[in-house]
Amino acid sequence: MRLEIGNFHIQDVDFGETTVFENGLLTINKDEALRVVYEDDRITDADIVIARPNDPIRITPVKDAVEPRCKVSGGELYPGLTNNLVPAGTGRTHVLKGGCVLAVGKHWGGFQDGLVDMSGPGSYQTMFSYLLNICLVADTNEDDENHEQQKKNTALRLAAIRLSEYLGECIRDMEPDGLEVYDLPSPNELEDRVKELPRVVYVLQLQSQMIENGYNSLVYGWDARNMLPTLMHPNELLDGAVVSGSFMPSSSKISTYQHVNNETVKRLMREHGVTINFLGVIVSNLNVALEEKQRSAMRIKQIASSLGAEGAIVCEEGYGNPDTDFILAISEFEDAGIKTVGITNEATGRDGRSQPLVDLSIKANALISTGNVSQILKLDPMEVVVGELESLTRDGNSGGWDGSIKADGSIEMENNGIFCADANTGNHFKTVVEY
Repeated sequence: MRLEIGNFHIQDVDFGETTVFENGLLTINKDEALRVVYEDDRITDADIVIARPNDPIRITPVKDAVEPRCKVSGGELYPGLTNNLVPAGTGRTHVLKGGCVLAVGKHWGGFQDGLVDMSGPGSYQTMFSYLLNICLVADTNEDDENHEQQKKNTALRLAAIRLSEYLGECIRDMEPDGLEVYDLPSPNELEDRVKELPRVVYVLQLQSQMIENGYNSLVYGWDARNMLPTLMHPNELLDGAVVSGSFMPSSSKISTYQHVNNETVKRLMREHGVTINFLGVIVSNLNVALEEKQRSAMRIKQIASSLGAEGAIVCEEGYGNPDTDFILAISEFEDAGIKTVGITNEATGRDGRSQPLVDLSIKANALISTGNVSQILKLDPMEVVVGELESLTRDGNSGGWDGSIKADGSIEMENNGIFCADANTGNHFKTVVEY
């Protein structure tokens, strides 16, 4: 499968009479863009706000991030969700690189919603502080969710995807600044020298713990809770086959933006034929019942063993209950003779003294930590708040508590509530140090 990603690098964003990309400037016709948002009658009030790196802006509650894209040939964007159900991962996709659509609640947040600071110490915590953010700030008529800690946020999350597709259309017929090509051949097409390299798989454990549909990550538009672990060509992931769900503490979330830009997968693709034989991506789920966890771990091992894998990387979305799925998968791999590295964040408590994972095994002897969800952050006030700051404490954000917001607008909170802070897909500059 061959996928071409044509990148158009954004230098700035502004509003104007026409939605157009020219000389590095993305100009947005706000009225036209909002008409796309209001196509869903559940959206009752919406605005678009631009937030640039180093602006004195705090954004919360953030629900998802989506990269502006346009499918030029060979399929559909987000198949099975906003477009026809067809295979992803082939043809050409054009991308407005450096830009991002953030879905932001105008008022209501929840356990799974996060905060982004565009400047100051808080900006170091998440990659989204370094992008040109096109903030869709909206309210919906989903009143039954307003006072629920767990929210599906369906209308707003889908509106952000539609808006990102609308913006991407302006570069459909243009020539990109640069082209990334991802072309992982099938096993029977491999050169002999590649067949001799260490055979490696990547396992992506998607958040899918909620029994009711609408909260969980989606694979080709289908709730990940309903699936067994599945082998996927890496191009499918990079081309929109997986969409972020709503459930998961914010720092641990893998956004839709990060799925299509999964840096670990991109690096594995670059290393294919050089240092490794990359066999593909096993997309799995994170479950609640022990039998479900065991079933998924068993299937992951069976798929990898059938491919002849010798090494594996397991990426967990989240922490807590999912740690059992994570450790079970690693243990199954190690028992099968597949050397495994795990990537996850940890919850060591505010004093750093708690057990980092709920479940542990001596077989999990190569783990990469992407951060401590309980780390306390003290953030100065910002001149502008996009969304509603009160949602941090009022609506159960997993990083806030009563008293987090000070009288001067400064904040004391856990890393838990910073949007996608721990970047388990590798899309951040955090450094891992072994002590």
